[in-house]
Amino acid sequence: VKRSQVVVQRGLGVDEMKELELSYRSRKALSVHLGEAAAAEITDFLDRLTERVEQLERGKVDVMQIVPMTSARKNSSSKRKAA
Repeated sequence: VKRSQVVVQRGLGVDEMKELELSYRSRKALSVHLGEAAAAEITDFLDRLTERVEQLERGKVDVMQIVPMTSARKNSSSKRKAA
């Protein structure tokens, strides 16, 4: 059974990343209760899911408003969105 890692990002820096690994006991329990093939499939799925989340996190950008909106512009833009 492959070792699965789940990564949770707190903040924006790489130093602030904390890795959580699927423990040996958890992998063993999956294997015993579900069988080797099912445990391997679940672990592989978790690995792919983790990779996808990491990919999405790397591609995420923050949007910053450059021109401050006046109250009149806020009202008109909210009316356009609602229509």
